[in-house]
Amino acid sequence: MPSIRRSAAAAAAMAALLAVTATACGPSDDNAGSEPSASATAGDKVKDRLKIPDGVPTSLDDLKKWKDGGWKNWDNWARKASDFANPVIKDFWQPSRMAKAKDSPNTVATQSAGQGQAATDPEPAAIQAKQVSRPYHQNMAPVGRVFFDSPDGPMVCSGTVVEDPAHPGKSNLVWTAGHCVHSGKQGGWMRNIVFVPSYNDNGLPAERTGTAASQEVNPYGVWWADWSQTSSQWIEQGAHVGNVASSYDFAVLHVKPENGGGKSLQETVGAAVPVWFDAPSANQVSSIGAYGYPAAPPYDGALMFNCLDRPNRLSFSPTAPTMYRIGCTMTGGSSGGGWLVNRGGKTALVSNTSISSNAHTWLAGPHLGSEAKGVFDAISRKFAANG
Repeated sequence: MPSIRRSAAAAAAMAALLAVTATACGPSDDNAGSEPSASATAGDKVKDRLKIPDGVPTSLDDLKKWKDGGWKNWDNWARKASDFANPVIKDFWQPSRMAKAKDSPNTVATQSAGQGQAATDPEPAAIQAKQVSRPYHQNMAPVGRVFFDSPDGPMVCSGTVVEDPAHPGKSNLVWTAGHCVHSGKQGGWMRNIVFVPSYNDNGLPAERTGTAASQEVNPYGVWWADWSQTSSQWIEQGAHVGNVASSYDFAVLHVKPENGGGKSLQETVGAAVPVWFDAPSANQVSSIGAYGYPAAPPYDGALMFNCLDRPNRLSFSPTAPTMYRIGCTMTGGSSGGGWLVNRGGKTALVSNTSISSNAHTWLAGPHLGSEAKGVFDAISRKFAANG
């Protein structure tokens, strides 16, 4: 299986080669989650231009209330792209709380998936997910788990450290799924979102992860999202079952270490993968590897798995990008995990897990086109000056 070593020269290639090269792709107007265009000034103009969402801490007293449990007030659920707020609560995500996090399922009824769409291929045969070799930091260092709180309690997804062109070799960006950070049309931003790279590095059994030392469960620490970007399509149309918004079910996190420090996430874990925007369509790709931490039965979320398959196509609308689909038995919790390919001998990310069949025989992920590049560029620009 492919491995990504903890050095810049050793992001190991996937076994199968792509048949074609990438084409150029320009930035998009889709800046969902980006900062307000108007610059803040003094006095009443600030209040007029910067609309602070209800419930978000705006003072030290508010922050204390938030940390003491005020974040549980889901009546004030920040919804808009510019309303993201995720204050650090130190020692909040202890191994015991991580172990209780539920999977974040996002499934689609197989009988209706892409029905009647010319760009949908027959369902692929199921591919049994395989365990990734341990320790993870030596074999798939960029992959980890994304933990967050929802109205239904603590939940978990997967994520991947990706390169940031604004900070070569020093990225603090994590790629995941839109539904792992925002609830879509029925809700708003999730809370207490963190990324834990190389979670459970040496593969402790699930029953031991809740009582293990923090160093065993999160060897590179807990990284809090201080900003998040997802697509406007996901915010406006996203749902708990697959629909046209699944073609835009991607997100990018900018993270910072809970305990501070001068090193970036990429420097800390030793690796990151580039995002390949406008990659070849599914029928031009020979092999894709999907990675993640499946948490719903028969899996328990403790171990990293992957599936390797030749993708086919899944479409919900002729006006939306056609998704990649592969055979894979991974379940909820693997959502947001990176889909990796070999691009000229180097590993690149082309998608993320978004939806699966009810029977968990296949996974589908979005094709990352101009909308995804616009989201990525917006968060990269936002932190270009300071990392």
